[in-house]
Amino acid sequence: MEQDSQTLHGDGISATVVGQGAELVSLRDADGTEFLWQAGPEWRRHSPVLFPIVGRLKGDQLRHRGRTYPMTQHGFARDKPFAWAQRRPGSCTLVLTDDADTRAHYPFAFRLAVTYTLDRRQLGVTFDITNTGDEPLPASIGAHPAFNWPLLPELAKTDYQLAFAEDEGAPIRRLKDGLLLPTPQPTPVEGNILKLSERLFDEDAVILDRPASTSVRYASERGPAIEMSWQGVQELGIWSKPSGAPFLCIEPWHGIASPVDFDGDFVDKPGLMRVAPGGKRVLSYQIRLP
Repeated sequence: MEQDSQTLHGDGISATVVGQGAELVSLRDADGTEFLWQAGPEWRRHSPVLFPIVGRLKGDQLRHRGRTYPMTQHGFARDKPFAWAQRRPGSCTLVLTDDADTRAHYPFAFRLAVTYTLDRRQLGVTFDITNTGDEPLPASIGAHPAFNWPLLPELAKTDYQLAFAEDEGAPIRRLKDGLLLPTPQPTPVEGNILKLSERLFDEDAVILDRPASTSVRYASERGPAIEMSWQGVQELGIWSKPSGAPFLCIEPWHGIASPVDFDGDFVDKPGLMRVAPGGKRVLSYQIRLP
């Protein structure tokens, strides 16, 4: 049986990816420091791929042409086995295509390829979505990497902050029962700095639905840091367990949960990309260990 994981090695960095969900499960520097949350009891995932939705649909149902299809939060890709399309020492590509099971939840034809590539202390992740059907493909996709918080065990969570590349003064969005509230809220970002604390997540994720920045640095005044950048996405989610847990998720998305008052057909849901028949969309993000 083919090994269902691949450990990639780069200059000062290594990463392990598994076939189940095409999920990144480890990210280490040359000293062996683990940056990625190791799926403890507070949350049993590491870095799931969110597809074909980000967030939740009202009633966990997808409506299309008079029919309803069951669709759980963040979609099914994170729980599906991907096929290994390419495996090299510093990169790998995994592919998911529609089948009878996916069409029972999502009646569209697609090919999703996820590529991981290591370079100098950087992991690049690319999502390649192809419409293999004969009608427009409505879809969302998102990254959901969870990083250890704190990165140094002896530091407090409140020693950490997010420093965005640009000032982020626009209002944020919040969720209720997994659905998007209609009224934007004042941002907790001061200039380009978001000071981190567990209380920040009392009302679920902090959602920048039109971030000015395309990169952010997660760090304390000492110890290791993480820099993330992204291309082709529309939103950025920041999340940890409201009850408190030792991880922080920094999530570039193209898509968002259904508004609480949205009852329409899935193709009309706000936040979707719509890929023409035979077309494709490519989105990416990078994690750098400075």
